[in-house]
Amino acid sequence: MMKKQLLSLLLCLMLHPVFAEAGTACTEKPQSAETVQKAFQLAIKTREALDASGAEVALVGRVGQDLSKYNLRYSHMAFVWRDHPQGRWLAVHELNQCGTANSALFNEGLANFFFDDMFAWDALIVTPSPNMQAKIVALLKNTAYLKHVHEPHYNMVAHPFSTKYQNSNQWVLEILSSAMSEELFTSRSATQTWLKQANFKPSVLRISTLKRLGGRMFQANVAFDDHPNADRFAGNIAVVTVESVKEFVKQQDSAVQELTVSLQ
Repeated sequence: MMKKQLLSLLLCLMLHPVFAEAGTACTEKPQSAETVQKAFQLAIKTREALDASGAEVALVGRVGQDLSKYNLRYSHMAFVWRDHPQGRWLAVHELNQCGTANSALFNEGLANFFFDDMFAWDALIVTPSPNMQAKIVALLKNTAYLKHVHEPHYNMVAHPFSTKYQNSNQWVLEILSSAMSEELFTSRSATQTWLKQANFKPSVLRISTLKRLGGRMFQANVAFDDHPNADRFAGNIAVVTVESVKEFVKQQDSAVQELTVSLQ
């Protein structure tokens, strides 16, 4: 079994070159042997946990950066779909392209998912109820709708109730909204109206004026102009995070299961 898993992961790597590109400055910096090994190990442990769960689809979060100062652990979330047409247990997610203000949708193997500048080698697995999973899978099969919900104008701190930008976790949340409401929303604004009515609560990050100015000046993928002036001036930046998505799923689906996988 282990040999088959390793072969599957190796095939994923052959299809996706091992460079630190997604969400970075695209310097094509080769990954170290230790990083490659740990990415494989975490991918295998995550896949084993997913197989053991019997799930069709789950939400998987990774630790791509240190967010402890905001009382957050996980930075990025993806749908991980067991029977993806391109392979077993592929991650379906939005990625910022090379630190720019643009994003795209990707289908990636688990090893690739864990190559992207990991800060810590652990993963969060959130498994909805079987009924909710079936609704999510139906949406993942609808590639036109996945693209319809996607806003390529990327902002790491996009406001949850603005359609000007979108961050990666926000795309996941807005797809989940259609599964939960059983409605294919015709616009992102309609999706966000439903989220407000369903009492979605974003994470609120305390970001000082100095940090906001620095982020806006030196990072193309950070902007604050979609946030209400009162919140912005007070340094209260509402954002869709892995934690806020997880809590909303638990609020909407009482049968959700949660576990963590770690190399520590």
